[in-house]
Amino acid sequence: MPAVSHRRDSLEDIDTDIITLPRYITENQQNIKDARGDFTLVLNALGFAFKFISQTIRKAELINLVGITGNTNSTGDQQKKLDVLGDEIFINAMKGSGIVKLLVSEEQDDLIVFKHNDAKYAVCCDPIDGSSNLDAGVSVGTIVSIFKILPGSTGNVRDILRAGTEMVASCYAMYGASTHLLISMGNGNGVQGFTLDNNLGEFILVYPDLRIPPQRSIYSINEGNTYYWSDPIKQFVAQLKEPQQHIDGKPYSARYIGSMVADIHRTFLYGGLFAYPADAKNPNGKLRLLYEAFPMAMLIEQAGGKAVNDRGERILDLKPEHIHDKSSVWMGSTEDVDAYLRHIGKL
Repeated sequence: MPAVSHRRDSLEDIDTDIITLPRYITENQQNIKDARGDFTLVLNALGFAFKFISQTIRKAELINLVGITGNTNSTGDQQKKLDVLGDEIFINAMKGSGIVKLLVSEEQDDLIVFKHNDAKYAVCCDPIDGSSNLDAGVSVGTIVSIFKILPGSTGNVRDILRAGTEMVASCYAMYGASTHLLISMGNGNGVQGFTLDNNLGEFILVYPDLRIPPQRSIYSINEGNTYYWSDPIKQFVAQLKEPQQHIDGKPYSARYIGSMVADIHRTFLYGGLFAYPADAKNPNGKLRLLYEAFPMAMLIEQAGGKAVNDRGERILDLKPEHIHDKSSVWMGSTEDVDAYLRHIGKL
């Protein structure tokens, strides 16, 4: 009898009612802005792409996929071999969905139109963000924003050159020791965090209704660009290094990985401030609006944080004029972003 009881106790410790990504999407699709019952197909296609890229990254060094191709992408960055493969994976996954009409990729100069797909959704993505760190084993990721095609449109660039407030969903996948997926449907539905179970081949909900801490004395910024910053930004970052009354006289801690997804993921879990301001080299900022700034800003806001540019303007209120337009960003915990806004006189 004791052996049977022990077995029963062990079985009771196993939760068999797990929430997978497809189950979550199916159960919550009615809450998605402008969705018409087919949004699951888009998320299933994205989930497949994330799994494919995750497995490819894990075996990249073994099959000689590290290193550069010798080419540059649409925004002037050197292309890694995995950038090209990740781009191909994403293109084929979106094409195969049947309902993604338009695709913007960091690796492609022009908008991709899938002529035979229904004109229902447009996807913008950075297939492998932070790929310059891959050879060093640093976590990288995929960042995605999703728009609904405008009523009456057959699919063109006007369906994408819209304010960030018009996104129907955004997400990112981070490929590290585990593969994590954070997704938001907007409209106050919050942010849900999933982890890929490699044995089941499914994303499992592990962080329901994730909330970013309101304040944490951590800043994440590339201080190698200090020389090129404007004086107000130099002054603000310098102030973060001084003793802070609200944290018992301690300065902020610096934490910068150099992979946006990894830096933002840490900010989500621990709180703090992530920033990539404009500088003399990049007067309009370096991060792309459609597939970096917009989706991250949506996720941050839905988790209770804030996201603004150097001028203190809300990121999601901006409207790109070109598919690869850039922006400066300051995002993270509300109180830490507010400190920047007070510094520039916008609060």
